[in-house]
Amino acid sequence: MKPTFVFIVFLGLFACKGGSDKVPPVAERIQKTWAAQSVKESNGTVFTRGGANNAKPGYSSFRLELSSGNVVRFTDLDDVTVTGMWSVSADEKTLTLTGLTPQPTGTNGSISFTIGSLTNTSLTIVRTSVSLKTGNTINEYSLTNP
Repeated sequence: MKPTFVFIVFLGLFACKGGSDKVPPVAERIQKTWAAQSVKESNGTVFTRGGANNAKPGYSSFRLELSSGNVVRFTDLDDVTVTGMWSVSADEKTLTLTGLTPQPTGTNGSISFTIGSLTNTSLTIVRTSVSLKTGNTINEYSLTNP
């Protein structure tokens, strides 16, 4: 009877999914390609995917590709693609793009965003500094997987 008990305990330990409820780190969850669903510049919505009267239709080209190895390809509203590296802060609240080439105007090759909401299919980020491309506005991006 003793070997059966040991087997049952052994089976029970390995059958449990202990820790499976743990949420993966933000850096792992955002590692995908994102497209603009909607964009606000200084609190005014200027783009909504599928919208007929977008003030800035160029955001239809917006892409934020966060690849493994922390490589980023970022295409802004002007349809210019820059490449570099990406990282998430230790507190998982900031996404930073660095070493961007060609350097976006006024960035020194670095752009940071505050991470808002995040699900498997949506991500909200807010630029931490003004964008010269949009007239010195702080922009909020609601992104989705294309």
